Amino acid sequence: MSEPMDYASAGVDIDLEGSAVASLIGALSKSVRAPGTPGAPVDLPGGFGGLIEFGDNLLALATDGVGSKLQIATALEQWGGVGIDCMAMNVNDLLCVGAEPIAFVDYVAVPKPDPAIHAALGASLAEACRLARVTLAGGETASLPGIVTELDLSGTALGWLPKGQAITGEHLDEGDALIGLPASGIHSNGYSLVRKIIEHAGLSYTDTAPFEAEHPGRALMRWTEGAPTLGEILLNPTRIYCNPVVDLLNAAREGEGFAISDIHGICHITGGGLSNLLRLHPSLGWDIHSPLPVLPEFQWLQSAGGVETREMYRTFNMGMGMVIAVDAEHADAVLSWLQERMEGVAIVGHVRDQGHRVKHAIEGVEFSHY
Repeated sequence: MSEPMDYASAGVDIDLEGSAVASLIGALSKSVRAPGTPGAPVDLPGGFGGLIEFGDNLLALATDGVGSKLQIATALEQWGGVGIDCMAMNVNDLLCVGAEPIAFVDYVAVPKPDPAIHAALGASLAEACRLARVTLAGGETASLPGIVTELDLSGTALGWLPKGQAITGEHLDEGDALIGLPASGIHSNGYSLVRKIIEHAGLSYTDTAPFEAEHPGRALMRWTEGAPTLGEILLNPTRIYCNPVVDLLNAAREGEGFAISDIHGICHITGGGLSNLLRLHPSLGWDIHSPLPVLPEFQWLQSAGGVETREMYRTFNMGMGMVIAVDAEHADAVLSWLQERMEGVAIVGHVRDQGHRVKHAIEGVEFSHY
């Protein structure tokens, strides 16, 4: 291999996407809804979800899709997990603002209708609604020959929270404990690079996984017998964190050993990897000194693609799908509460007042911008 693979060479430039999004936001006009009226925007740092006024409560909205992971699902004709992926990418973002997801709408675009595929998507979305505890309130399907060449799936989630209880990161402080929640796999980010590595390695998605596929604390969605295939690992659905995070937020609001004010920030580790943490505060830093175990598929992808370590943590979740920043005094209580409900949860680091950067235990893995 002449040079290490990275996400940009696979067709996705995270920095360029950030600049494009900034340009889009800069061109948008202000809301026509007057402050204090239903639908008026609520300022929210971080951008994990949008908040709007709604009487004594706030509504939260998030929209996202599955991305190029769908190309692997299409190649294998296995769509059982993609509805879960779509739901997770949306409701997990709502959790980051302290909202409880309550409803979801989907958008399916195809080159031509296929009843069997639509039935599989429906079953997957139904299971996603069960896992996220939300109502599927509607959706849209579109046949777009000439525009869409393969199945595309996206959606929008709606959540709510009491006014004055949004989790924005503004109360983050030096010494806050960072609690990591384990990922179920690659989730739904970095698949352009994943597909490039698989092609470079000369492997098929139906081949037996070339690494130890079993990992404590996660279940695989299987459709073959025997050893798990590479495709089964790659298509394992994104973890939906509503259980236990919604219950954690409710317990905090009810004062079960800790308060909602003790939860200072929640971060969904998606595209951009650990640099997502920088979205929660403009000046504080993040010290990941005790990271969760790296899943075996990430280790194999790095080796097979010759991907630099920093690029891996910039592109993938590396085994940690969500981080909750908690007041240091109540960190043990929150940790114990979570550990009773999810295997593999642990304190992975602390907030530091040492510059706006993410510093990892691995030398050279550091990020100063998202």
